[in-house]
Amino acid sequence: MNKKMLSANEAVAHGAAQAGCVVASAYPGTPSTEILENIAKFKDTIASEWAVNEKVAMETAIGASIAGARSLCAMKHVGLNVAMDPLMTFTFVGATGGMVLISADDPGMHSSQNEQDNRNLAKFARMAMLEPSDSQEAYDMTKEAFEISERFRVPVMLRLTTRTSHSSSIVELGDFKPSKRELIEYKKDIKRTIPVPMFARIQRKDAQVRSAQMAEAASDSPFNRIEEGNKSLGIITSGVAYQYVKEVFPEFSVLKLGWTNPLPVDLVRKFADSVEKVLVVEELDPFLEDQIKALGIKTVEHETDLDISELNPDRLQNLRHEILGDVSPAPAVAVDPTLPTRPPVLCAGCGHRSVFHILSKLGATVTGDIGCYTLGAFPPLNAMDTTICMGASIGNAAGMRKAGKKGRICAVLGDSTFFHSGLTGILSAHYNGTPVTTVVLDNRITGMTGHQENPGSGKTLTGETAPVTEIADVAKAMGYKKVVKVPADNLAELESVLKDAMDGDEGAVVIAHAPCRIAAKLTKEGLCEVDPEKCKACGACFKLGCPAMKRGAEIRPGFFQMKIDPTLCAGCTQCSQVCKFDAIKRIR
Repeated sequence: MNKKMLSANEAVAHGAAQAGCVVASAYPGTPSTEILENIAKFKDTIASEWAVNEKVAMETAIGASIAGARSLCAMKHVGLNVAMDPLMTFTFVGATGGMVLISADDPGMHSSQNEQDNRNLAKFARMAMLEPSDSQEAYDMTKEAFEISERFRVPVMLRLTTRTSHSSSIVELGDFKPSKRELIEYKKDIKRTIPVPMFARIQRKDAQVRSAQMAEAASDSPFNRIEEGNKSLGIITSGVAYQYVKEVFPEFSVLKLGWTNPLPVDLVRKFADSVEKVLVVEELDPFLEDQIKALGIKTVEHETDLDISELNPDRLQNLRHEILGDVSPAPAVAVDPTLPTRPPVLCAGCGHRSVFHILSKLGATVTGDIGCYTLGAFPPLNAMDTTICMGASIGNAAGMRKAGKKGRICAVLGDSTFFHSGLTGILSAHYNGTPVTTVVLDNRITGMTGHQENPGSGKTLTGETAPVTEIADVAKAMGYKKVVKVPADNLAELESVLKDAMDGDEGAVVIAHAPCRIAAKLTKEGLCEVDPEKCKACGACFKLGCPAMKRGAEIRPGFFQMKIDPTLCAGCTQCSQVCKFDAIKRIR
């Protein structure tokens, strides 16, 4: 038997390869990133790529589908917001080759700026949706999703969550073999692929008919099944919530839904008629429950909150305590108040740190973005005012300036985010004559999601050499006169450049360059060391917030000398540049 221990993300990659996927495109975002990284291992049969953003990834998959190839695109939940424009129209146009969209939601916001339930978007777009509860189903459903897509000519969402994406279990792969699939013959048909109003009106009606057909098919799908048990209570559930239901409510009847959009109405009615009471257990929004209630089926009401943050067995134990009373509530997690908090920090030697240190020193209002550098908002840097979504920093800064806000304003974003959605921002600001200073933190990698390549890194997803897009050249081509590239580790030059840019009366683009020390595997150029004879414990160096810095001797009440942990120091010398007493030197 061909068995492997796989995460759901890895299982999706294996399923796509087995199903004959031809094209795969994505933008990295936790918890979806590993899907494309693993699909790239099947480069002999699948052409895979990092797109510059999720919209482009979606459009690439759509184009491949129209050409008759099986295609896949993957993104985290907020990425689907970026890709909704092409998706909404493609559900009218319809798939030729099977097209599968992986949406990886992040309940509990482990690494996201919001919590959203993308099951709602699947219903909104009138597409089919499958929800695996473990890695085996992720594998099986990925293969079946391509079949459903071609059968009903519809894109199919495979909805994962952080817990399914990153949990591993044994997967029976069967006769696994990555396969090349023949393309479905392309035939020009503008009535289908050019949805101008007179064609789109027909497609809208077709989508309605298709939804009814899919609901009927979902009722017969093996991914939707009734598990017989005590009929005094019947539980309807889906996704990872199913695992928690089986742990906490093992004796009761369960309707386990895997094909959840369109809702398998006939099966839901059949199950509801077979039990005394119906309880719906789902993570985040009452997506299933609202539709079930709309069918006239009464569900068990409860006070235990299930529609915010990530579910776990303890929360379901509290639910059982409330509605059945036969177990004790889950014990509260005890937190030792004496333990210090340990918030995430920028890495030792990170070039982002110096930029935020200078912006804070200059008293700038900083509109931030999504990436490692969001950490610049927190003490001791305290150098970020807003974070909304990828690319929003530039528009936010422009809006503040247009609103009449005075003083220094600066938009900050990373190089990958600049390529993702910063291009339109700086172009709009320049076109409208808004004097915004944009700082691109250029470390030549997509750092936050685990060091993926981007148009500035010189490599593709599969490791081939790629042309390097220079951010300065792009800004100049858009018409910016003030474009400056500055080494991020040179604090004096950085301060001079940023002050000049923010105090000027024209738009400016500053590229603060310092390679990510982890991604670039930089060797230490020499560690820094503090001379305790010279250190006055002024605290200036601590304002950098470097994790290599530690408290040393207390030379007067509340004032500590700084010590440098040699196991963490990267030798960047930022600390030595802020020391007025020449107490920090690089050593070999």
